[in-house]
Amino acid sequence: MTEVIGPFWKSSYSGAENACVEVADAAPNGRAVRDSKQQNGPLLTVSHEGWQAFIRQFG
Repeated sequence: MTEVIGPFWKSSYSGAENACVEVADAAPNGRAVRDSKQQNGPLLTVSHEGWQAFIRQFG
């Protein structure tokens, strides 16, 4: 299992509805993603390279 090594954060674009995803740093050099409404629910973990490829889709 991937270790979450930082606090979760959400985008400033998410607004007050709290219906968004949250992201945290994960070891080694990846990201963990979760549903903000289910903070104890499952995590999607992504490698550093996978996260960078995802972010490039919006740049």
